[in-house]
Amino acid sequence: MAETTPPETPDADADLEPAEAPEIGIEAQYIKDLSFESPLGPDAQAAVEQNPSVSVEVSTSARPIGPNRYEVALFIRGEAKGGDKSVFILELTYGAAITLSNVPEEAVAPILLIEGARLIFPFARNIVAEVSRDGGFPPLFINPIDFVQLYREQHMNEGNGAANGGGDA
Repeated sequence: MAETTPPETPDADADLEPAEAPEIGIEAQYIKDLSFESPLGPDAQAAVEQNPSVSVEVSTSARPIGPNRYEVALFIRGEAKGGDKSVFILELTYGAAITLSNVPEEAVAPILLIEGARLIFPFARNIVAEVSRDGGFPPLFINPIDFVQLYREQHMNEGNGAANGGGDA
């Protein structure tokens, strides 16, 4: 008996081109603004020996700067306090020019404010540690940040009318 092969059926997906994967690229990274203050001056060392409390605040923002180009900024503020006196205050705004391609419009903001921020964070973290050390204090090491949670918190605050630097991507 002769073998028969079933007639070929056209593949329903053959006419569809595969979607291109989203891409993110960093064109440049830079310090937009940097400030370091040691209000106690020569008395700061005595305050450091008493283990001052240290607080760190981080926020992100993004804005378009051209077709498929965006600026992502990380704002980091660190402050050491001994009692009610500031031992040091460090503020850094660290930016990056980022390009996106093959990204749906509704995904632009989360990609910039989560993945873009995650990509530049190690560089900003290093600057904070170096500047605080160069200011005469122990380096201020910032723990890793959950940028997904930060994104959620910032957008929840924006929804409540308290915009927190969440950006206009």
